Amino acid sequence: MKRICFLLLVLSQTTIAQRKLPSVQQTVWDLTEVMYHDVVNPPAAARFYAYSILTGYEILSQLDNDLPLFQRNFKNYPSINIPFNSQGINRELAVLYGILETGKSIIPSGYLLEEKENDLVRAFSKLPKAEMDSSISFAKKITQYIIQYSRTDGYFKLSTLARYKPLDGEQYWQPTPPDYMAAVEPNWKTIRTFFLDSSNQCIPKTMEAFSKEKTSSFYQLANEVYTTSKTLTPEQSLIANFWDCNPFAVQFQGHMSVGLKKISPGGHWMGITGIACEQAGLDLKNTLLIHTLIALTLHDSFICCWNAKYKTNRIRPETVINKYIDEKWQPLLQTPPFPEYPSGHSVISTSSAEVLTQFFGDHFAFRDTVETYLGLPSRNFSSFYEAAAEARISRLYGGIHFRDAIENGAITGAEIGKLIIDRTEMKTSRTRQ
Repeated sequence: MKRICFLLLVLSQTTIAQRKLPSVQQTVWDLTEVMYHDVVNPPAAARFYAYSILTGYEILSQLDNDLPLFQRNFKNYPSINIPFNSQGINRELAVLYGILETGKSIIPSGYLLEEKENDLVRAFSKLPKAEMDSSISFAKKITQYIIQYSRTDGYFKLSTLARYKPLDGEQYWQPTPPDYMAAVEPNWKTIRTFFLDSSNQCIPKTMEAFSKEKTSSFYQLANEVYTTSKTLTPEQSLIANFWDCNPFAVQFQGHMSVGLKKISPGGHWMGITGIACEQAGLDLKNTLLIHTLIALTLHDSFICCWNAKYKTNRIRPETVINKYIDEKWQPLLQTPPFPEYPSGHSVISTSSAEVLTQFFGDHFAFRDTVETYLGLPSRNFSSFYEAAAEARISRLYGGIHFRDAIENGAITGAEIGKLIIDRTEMKTSRTRQ
């Protein structure tokens, strides 16, 4: 039996320095660290971000009448009516504590966030004790509502559903090397959405039909992946690795499998959101608003995408190329353990870029330093659309997606993003300052 261990990477001094001041960005990063520790899969990570940050948003919504109340339109959303004295509550402390408290409850190793809560209390130690106690008490009361709400979304029923078995047929997805991992979250379509009516609301265009014929469109898609991998430039290889975000990556060292921990795709876009907020100098209200919207966008995007993946059950390029073109070929990136169509990066990156662009504008240039702590270089982008486009094409460079999955995934992501913009009535880029 193979032995699997995980390679732990030491965080840089820059990351440690970022922990000194409490903020929405730092608190979201605290969530990311715990999910990185747990190797949380991409759809589940989006769910954990969504409920945790939604807690903070609900807390601030109770204290600030200017915030849009889009959450009140969510299916089965609880009616929250807690008497409080707003003058006796510190908004920032209550919001940040609520985010951590929900994360502590719903993330597998959430107990690690208790240390972050203690750090937060120390950071606000100059507050009067009565204000400190009232802020934390109020946060915990709201947290209980959101945690209870999360327990009704179908997540705890996943283990009771029929076990997934790869379909028979040469056109269907099969587990791939090196570890032939089982399919990830095949029933994620059953999770309750926030903004979307259901997992079926945004359906990707029909994919190219499978064919072994060399003159077929599908074979040409596979051959494009193969030939592209043979002529990658150093820049293209860098792009592929920069956007890899595969928590399931494994390398063999002798008889031992080494798991290489990586941030999730949603975690990357949450990090980009934090960078943009800091660069724009946003206040607590606007910072929390856009973080909440991106977290909820990621959540619904993954549900829609995963629904399509397990409906199509499409074969991965690695399997096609090994069978029909070159049996020794390997992709630059490790193939993730779930069906190919559509590209998850394309869906979630494009939907996130739509919402971020509506909020910050069309030409918001930024430097992406989200994964420098993993040893990856930073990259500069002139817009969120440019970053999303690079995330999409990185999947072709990495050898793990066909072009139609990339392009049609982007169309679906744009549809989701625009739907969320419409349903939140984001007619202006920010709330009132």
